[in-house]
Amino acid sequence: MFKKIAIVGVGLIGGSIGLSLSNKLTDVKITGIDLDKENLRLALELGAVSETTVSLEEGVRAAELVILAAPVAQSVILLERMLPYLSAGTVITDVGSTKMEITARAAALLPGDIYFVGGHPMAGSEISGVLGADSHLFENAYYLLTINEDTDVAALSKVKYMVSLLGARTVELAPEEHDQSVAVISHLPHLVAYTLVNTLAALPGWESILPLAAGGFKDTTRIAMSNAVMWRDIFLSNREKVLQVLADFNMQLALFKEAVEKSDDKKIMGLIQEAAKVRAAVPAKSKGYFPALYEIVVTIPDRPGMIADVTGYLGELDINISDIEILRVREGHEGTIRLAFIDEFRQEAALRTLQEQGFLVRKR
Repeated sequence: MFKKIAIVGVGLIGGSIGLSLSNKLTDVKITGIDLDKENLRLALELGAVSETTVSLEEGVRAAELVILAAPVAQSVILLERMLPYLSAGTVITDVGSTKMEITARAAALLPGDIYFVGGHPMAGSEISGVLGADSHLFENAYYLLTINEDTDVAALSKVKYMVSLLGARTVELAPEEHDQSVAVISHLPHLVAYTLVNTLAALPGWESILPLAAGGFKDTTRIAMSNAVMWRDIFLSNREKVLQVLADFNMQLALFKEAVEKSDDKKIMGLIQEAAKVRAAVPAKSKGYFPALYEIVVTIPDRPGMIADVTGYLGELDINISDIEILRVREGHEGTIRLAFIDEFRQEAALRTLQEQGFLVRKR
């Protein structure tokens, strides 16, 4: 189906797409295009691409599929810049978090024999850049494809084929529906995370409070470390929908504020229970921007070398730990540590291994 695929932007997402496709399309030339020569060197070294160039013209020429994996604002600009170098029949897709703007731009710019299908993989990593690239990043993740009455059926079929090679699951929806949905499930949570951290930082003596930050604060604000340039572009590109959900969010905050001001225990309880009911309906194991980690909690004696023993037992069986956290330590007593893994298989293997070694272990 493809002889040449061009990936414009070989960071985390572009690099991961390249790695996955390179493993499955061994006869296809995959060209990485980026202004950062070090990025290109690393992408080539990792096997994410088969050739590299800093030239947009050279990179997209003769490509049957062009994947725009640059930040949202840049992708809109690149769409126009590469147009003179594209061949008839070329299919363009992107990976951006907003769709209305770029879809409208594509409709205005592209001739009838060049096609655009918006794409948005709902997967990510806290490791940015091509060094975080993972050929398995998209497996079992949702990959949103935006379509409308002008979408070419053959072009859509080609993009769906690419997504199938990544191991992701396609969901088709209209650009406006997409932007409304991600404004709620992705863009608002990022805004809340940034605001929560900034609220803490505005408090007098916040530095002394920070060491006390534990599970709730850390889990809620994990995404506040996301790429600032990327998220600035996303908020501005999806400005209308973000402002709409912010207004709704402010209304919900006002309800809580009023209930607390009036000491209305029934209202507070109702708001919490309603949120818990809705939250319980969220699929526990679906992959999102930051895929859910599979965690265990291990109780260990307060003796030197015990954490090394725990990690050593897992290392001997090649069970990779994605994250580790000391939850509680009391001198002279037992302590607990949290271990996180990228999938349920590793979680189960770690649980079984440590139980066999006599540790008290439970899933979290």
